Amino acid sequence: MQSTNHHPFTEGLLTWYRQHARELPWRQTQDPYAIWLSEVVLQQTRVAQGLPYYLKLLEVFPTVESLAQAEESVLFRHWQGLGYYSRARNLHKTAKLVVANFQGQFPTTYCELVQLPGVGPYTAAAIASFAFGEAKPVVDGNVFRILARYFGIETDILHSSARKEFTDVAMELIPQDQPAEFNQAIMDFGSLQCSPAPLCASCPLSLTCFAFQQKRIQDFPVKQKKAKQKNRYFNYFILEQGNQVLVRERKERDIWSGLWEFYMVESTQEEELESLLEMDDNLSIMLQSTSVQSLKSPKLHILSHQKIHCRAWHVQVPDNLDINELAGFQWIRPEDFEKLGKSVLLLNLITDNLHLEIFNDSMPR
Repeated sequence: MQSTNHHPFTEGLLTWYRQHARELPWRQTQDPYAIWLSEVVLQQTRVAQGLPYYLKLLEVFPTVESLAQAEESVLFRHWQGLGYYSRARNLHKTAKLVVANFQGQFPTTYCELVQLPGVGPYTAAAIASFAFGEAKPVVDGNVFRILARYFGIETDILHSSARKEFTDVAMELIPQDQPAEFNQAIMDFGSLQCSPAPLCASCPLSLTCFAFQQKRIQDFPVKQKKAKQKNRYFNYFILEQGNQVLVRERKERDIWSGLWEFYMVESTQEEELESLLEMDDNLSIMLQSTSVQSLKSPKLHILSHQKIHCRAWHVQVPDNLDINELAGFQWIRPEDFEKLGKSVLLLNLITDNLHLEIFNDSMPR
């Protein structure tokens, strides 16, 4: 039953939502597993991009038990292309924990949910409200933007105190009788109406919105400048010998940890091949007396705090060249490499160079 004691912001938001709600599969269920899966997939990911991944993951891993029992490499294979692979690791870790510690049943309160690996305040609030009806507001960048504009909140959203301040405001707004609808509404409102380029002319809240009335829309939310992105230069060598390629799993505490890649030399700036050979003795040995083919390189790959510049070469290593064991590397057939998790950058590199015979029949087009 709808309450009659809602804040004007809440009343306007819910009225708008009933007319503009997006039909999304995870809104048709109260299964905490399906809701949790959707929230993890959609972290740092647009709905249009994340939806097919969500549907596929739910098909392959229909229950938390099936996800917990899966090999991490299988999960990575289906996650491939979504990026931010720490999400996938925490997904797997949490599934195992829920099965081992909670007999496959998700905790039912926000306070318990937020203790799970990779389940932050936003995801915990979403599961608690959607699956269990707990009045906990979701607070993310969209909510910061909406509330900052509407109430004229001048707090820098990157400040350590911002989350508590905005959460306290949202707690005053979320109706005890309709927490799920409120949270879904504010998610859609931030994506469709009060976006970074808002549709103020058609906004039902504009008459009581501080930023609109003061003509200060672009002043909110207050946010200090982002740290400058770091440039990195990855030089990949697709080393082929006897219809096998040399690859390794990235183990460092760095981007793409747990994913697979070709032999790579990182440089501090764009370097010519001769300079790269001087930087790496193993590479110099493998490239001696053989031809090197420069490959088409994918466009600049931009991450949240890094810009990855990529160049690549294909090297047919002679069969009679005995290569010493390289720590962490192994020779593998291309069709087996195709089954392993890889970064989007590497997938683009392969796709851009499918003319190479070694990939022609084994890699997806």
